Amino acid sequence: MYEIIRALRFTRRLPQNTRMSKARTRWACCLILCALPGAADAAMTHGSTVAIDVGHSLDAPGATSARGGVEFEFNRDLALAIDRALNAGGLATRVIGADGQENSLGRRPAKARGADFFLSVHHDSVQPHFLQSWVQEGRDLRYSDRFAGFSLFVSRRNAALPASLRCASGMGEELRHAGFRPSLYHADPIPGEMKPFADRANGVHYYDNLAVLKGARSPAVLLEAGVIVNRDEEWALRQPEMRARMAAAVAAALARCVDPRKTPRPAVGSGIPSDKP
Repeated sequence: MYEIIRALRFTRRLPQNTRMSKARTRWACCLILCALPGAADAAMTHGSTVAIDVGHSLDAPGATSARGGVEFEFNRDLALAIDRALNAGGLATRVIGADGQENSLGRRPAKARGADFFLSVHHDSVQPHFLQSWVQEGRDLRYSDRFAGFSLFVSRRNAALPASLRCASGMGEELRHAGFRPSLYHADPIPGEMKPFADRANGVHYYDNLAVLKGARSPAVLLEAGVIVNRDEEWALRQPEMRARMAAAVAAALARCVDPRKTPRPAVGSGIPSDKP
């Protein structure tokens, strides 16, 4: 408000009918508009870009699902669905690692430089002692139905922690409204877990040493979309309609994150498909 008053006083002191005075008047008007509430957000979000990191690679494909799928393929399918949903909403995107050739964790945030947000897409497993054996289509595989749900992670070593946390909480909220639930087990006091809650209600944890989060210069969140060693959840996450619903929720949260003026997208639907083998 002080800048608006100063600009108005400045324009009243200008000499009239000169090119210089007109130029200064235009400058003062610009100053007034830029000082209005929300103008800074509008300038920041104009042309916003979201970098979408496909977790893992062909050489290091991540967890194996209950039916023998590899995590990288789950990650890629969901990341591309989020990419489409963001593009449909008018946001630019930059997909990293979709070809499966990116094996360096350090290069992933480097490739995202210049983007306004970094999202790393993953799918979850459980600690090895929870896994059990079963045979599926003649293959001896491992599963655990003990845990299910999504998790979100932020790093306190990220340069933009407040925005990272705000965006992660918004993502968790949209996912819950879309019928998904947070897993919460990453905070359990057992070896390999013990990731403290940053926002329990929305499934957000602190995970300070995640390389892709602490190396990002923008706000950054890692999404574990679901537990693919859980037999019901793995089947659900393979379904295109479930993937599209999750992508829409994530995209709605990201759109609101890079432009806080946006209102939440209405989210409906719940339930896991039951027509599984």
